Amino acid sequence: MVSATLCGVSSGSSYKLATLFGIRIGVSSSWFLILGLLLFFFTQRFETTLEVSTSTAFAVAAAAAVLFFGSILLHELGHALAAKREGIGVEGIDLFLFGGVMKMSREGGTAGSMFRIAAAGPAVTLLIILAVGGLSVALLGWTGARETAELDAPLGTTALEQLVALVLALNIVLLIFNLLPALPLDGGQILRSAVWGLTGDRSKGTRIAALLGQLLSYLLMAYGAFQVLSGDTGSGLWSVALGFMIGQGARAAAVQSEFTERLEGITIADVMDRDPVTIPAALDTATAYEDFFERYQGWDWFAVVEEDGRFSGLAHRAAMRHAALEEGGRSHARDVAAPTAEESRVQADAPLEDLLGSEPLRRLGALMAVDGDGRLQGVVTLEQVSRALRANLA
Repeated sequence: MVSATLCGVSSGSSYKLATLFGIRIGVSSSWFLILGLLLFFFTQRFETTLEVSTSTAFAVAAAAAVLFFGSILLHELGHALAAKREGIGVEGIDLFLFGGVMKMSREGGTAGSMFRIAAAGPAVTLLIILAVGGLSVALLGWTGARETAELDAPLGTTALEQLVALVLALNIVLLIFNLLPALPLDGGQILRSAVWGLTGDRSKGTRIAALLGQLLSYLLMAYGAFQVLSGDTGSGLWSVALGFMIGQGARAAAVQSEFTERLEGITIADVMDRDPVTIPAALDTATAYEDFFERYQGWDWFAVVEEDGRFSGLAHRAAMRHAALEEGGRSHARDVAAPTAEESRVQADAPLEDLLGSEPLRRLGALMAVDGDGRLQGVVTLEQVSRALRANLA
C-alpha cells in the first residue's frame, strides 16, 4: 500500500465519506476493487485459521479491512494536519486502489516544512504499530503474534487476537514500504527535504528522489513480470500496476519541480491588479449602490475597505440594493459587506506557485491580496494567474 501527497493537482473524482478536522475524506472507485479483494482473501483464510463458518469469517474479514483502511486514513491525517500547521491548505484525502493520497494546495516552502509534512504520516503509523504490537504480544506472546500475523495462527486463536496481529503486520508493511527513499513515497519526500536542507538546492533533492522512484518502478515491474512467468499471475499483475503508479508519480514530481523552478521569484503582487475599484467602508449604502453598482452594471461585487486600507469584506449587488432601496440607504457599506473566509484571501508577497491548483481561486474566480496587517493590496483573478503562467512557461 502506498501513501503519497499531491500538490496542486486532482487525483480524479471520488465519493465523499465524511469531513474530519475540516478535511474532506473520500474514496475513489478503485478502492471498492481492493476492498472486495481483501474481503474475499481474508474470508477464505479466516475460515481455515479460525475454523469458523463463512459468515463469521466474512465478519472478521470486514473488521480487518475497516481497521486497515482506518490505519491508512490516520496515516494520511497525520500528513494533512502537519500541512495545516505549516499554513498549507488541504483539499482532501482519498483512499484508492493502492492506499491513500493527501492533496494539498502547495508544497512546503522550506526543507524543514517539507520534512515535517512527509514524516508525520510514518510517525502516526509507528504509533499504531507500537500500540497494536504491545496489545498483540500481551495476548499471544512474541511467537504467537508473529505466526498469527502471517495468517498461520496457532490452534485456539480467537478472532480478536487474529485481528490485532493482522493489523500489526499490515501496518509494519505499510511503514517499511512507504519509507523507501523514492518519490512519490513518504521516504522519497523525506530524502528530498534532506537533500534540499543539506545542499540548499530544492531541485537537486527532487531529481535524486524522482530518479530512485523510477528505479523502484522498474524493479517492481520486472519482479511482477517474473511472478507472472512463474505462474503467480495475480501477484505479478499487482506488482506491475504498483510499479507503474510509482513511476508515474516520480515523473510527475520531477515535472512539477521544473515547473516550480520557472516560477521562482514571481510573487502574487507581480500579477495582481494593484488598483482595484473598491467601496469606502464609511460610504452610505444609497450612494454606494448608485456610484458603483449602477455605474458598473456587469459587476456583482466590490471589495470594501476602511480608511486605513484594511479589507472589510465583499459587498454584493443584492445585499447593497436591499440596503439602499428597501432600507432607506441609511446604513454604511461596511454594514452590508459580507466577511470573507480566510480561503478568499492571500498574502500579496506570497509566491505565485501558491496559487497553482488553488481550489478557492477556481471556485471564486478572484482572491483578495492583502498584506500582513490585512490591508488590501490588490485583487488577483484566475485569468491573471493563467496569463502569467502562459507568459513564463511558454
